[in-house]
Amino acid sequence: MFFKIRNFLFGQKRDPFDKETRKHISLAAFLAWVGLGADGISSSCYGPEEGFIALGVHSDLAIYLVIAITLTIFIISYAYTQVIELFPNGGGGYRVATKLLGRHAGLVSGSALIVDYVLTISISIAAAIDAIFSFLPPEWQKAKIVFAAILICFLAFLNLRGMKESIKILLPVFLGFIITHFALIVYGIVAHRYGLATLIPQAVAETGEMKNAFGWVFILSIFLKAFSMGAGTYTGLEAVSNNVNTLSEPRDRTGKLTMFMVAISLAFMAAGITLLYLLWGVAKVEGQTLNATTFYILTETWNYNDIEFGNFLVPIVMLFETGLLVVAANAGFLAGPNVIANMASDEWMPKSFSSLSSRLVTKNGILFMAIAAIITLIITGGSVHVLVVLYSINVFITFSMSLLGLTIYWLRNRRRKPAWKSKMLISFVGFIVCFGILSITIFEKFYEGGWVTLLITSIFIAFGLLIKNIYRRFRLHLSQKENEFLDYNVVSEVEITEVDKEAPTAAIIVDQTFGSGMNCLLEIKKLFPGIFKNFIFVMVGEVDFNNFREEKRWREMRSKTKMILRKYKNYCNANGRFAKAYVGYDADIVEKMTQLTNRVVRDYPNTVFFGTKFIFDNENIFTQILFNHIPYIMQRRLHVQGQNMVILPMKI
Repeated sequence: MFFKIRNFLFGQKRDPFDKETRKHISLAAFLAWVGLGADGISSSCYGPEEGFIALGVHSDLAIYLVIAITLTIFIISYAYTQVIELFPNGGGGYRVATKLLGRHAGLVSGSALIVDYVLTISISIAAAIDAIFSFLPPEWQKAKIVFAAILICFLAFLNLRGMKESIKILLPVFLGFIITHFALIVYGIVAHRYGLATLIPQAVAETGEMKNAFGWVFILSIFLKAFSMGAGTYTGLEAVSNNVNTLSEPRDRTGKLTMFMVAISLAFMAAGITLLYLLWGVAKVEGQTLNATTFYILTETWNYNDIEFGNFLVPIVMLFETGLLVVAANAGFLAGPNVIANMASDEWMPKSFSSLSSRLVTKNGILFMAIAAIITLIITGGSVHVLVVLYSINVFITFSMSLLGLTIYWLRNRRRKPAWKSKMLISFVGFIVCFGILSITIFEKFYEGGWVTLLITSIFIAFGLLIKNIYRRFRLHLSQKENEFLDYNVVSEVEITEVDKEAPTAAIIVDQTFGSGMNCLLEIKKLFPGIFKNFIFVMVGEVDFNNFREEKRWREMRSKTKMILRKYKNYCNANGRFAKAYVGYDADIVEKMTQLTNRVVRDYPNTVFFGTKFIFDNENIFTQILFNHIPYIMQRRLHVQGQNMVILPMKI
């Protein structure tokens, strides 16, 4: 019954070894543009407004913003195509910083990205809920957090079903936004095309007057502040490089095409909306976003038989903006868990975060993002103003580190890469721009609450260092323990094939550490001397985030599994005991292990199962969370089925 309900809600289990499965869950460029590009494109709902308002009475300088926005987007996008080319298996800013700047730089970059994606979900949902509740009675305002939490849970549910499924459901909203905004921007520019020729002369004249009155330092400070305040427009570009491993083959070409589509649409939206502000002389109206005011002005002459179409059209356009913010929040669910999974594979996060569900999604990462986003909304009261202060700092930490890493890479490989000069120049210019935006943003927002973002990121970094240290010490002690079993790695001269299936049988649940299984085997011999005639070794190789995406890692895991099982079998045969292995590979270890143990019971009715529990000198909550899950889960399942399972200790 449980499996029927699960399959109904989340879909049928997917076979990770079926080539059709990989084709089905991979994203073509168009769907990747929708799913991963929404984060950046949604910034055009508020980024241009922040920059334009920051100019104050000097709005003529906004033409410089248009140029700067366009150049910055294409510089960062082009630089990140290098990331796609160099790291076709995904990982983006985290992987770039790790490989090119060092593992600790990778920890900083990854931590910044995780916090950024949590804030992406929080601010997008908060802004969407604000827009929805602006049409509802005031007494409903107290329920905003509840509705926001429900919406986050709904997005988490969609992503637990699968990445492509969530994108397809949200596709109409994304296309509605693109079509309506494209049409309005083109109409607005064409309708006031006579004003285009005057924009630059007006900006130059305004610049001259400001220089004579206040000097260049004042002009630069005004412009750089406005430029940094609109920096949210550029966030989201890194999402494509973070998720290259989810794209259709050939990944690098699909990734570059997706990045090009995101850059074109983002630059058009952000620069086009800013141009509309200038051409139509838009001023802030209380209770309206600058985009809404602009679109009302654009459509005020759209009348027919006393019907004002603007009054109907603009609310629809704003609803599409609201919907796009939800799609942008979904981008956080797509990209955030991938960053967490990459960090988990490098042991900065618990390894369970790299595990895949039966639908081949990083379920623990999705749940983590949902819970973190809900907690963020509760703490901030769902205030977009507060969240905006926290937002957009971290992504420029990652941008800066990635582009610095690329600059160093091209410099180091200048003798082997013919086109290194142009690529290094782009990376270096991108680094200067991003680091400048980061510095100004921190300076402007630090005392307004930006310090909170940096503090939370620092806590993530400290947590990563703690987890890494626990795993490092575990590997060190385990390797010392395994050295004790080197003499047990024997080659049996005789392979025992005769078996009495009714004889007492010990079935040992083992993992890919030879020492733990050997320790369990020796303890069985000591505690139950001469009782068990058959020894069965049950092992499940986990298909996780990394070996599912990289065939090389998958082959290495299978080879290691076969080698370890061969050692167990040789030892048992050398001691006159029959041995056999039951092995499987799956994303869900427990479910596959249950299938294998059921087969063992059918084949060998008189079976007792054994497993290993690691015992630590300094047992704490972290060791309990990070280790010893599978044996206890399997023990409970087997006991429910009426089977015996004994867990034996192994001191680490």
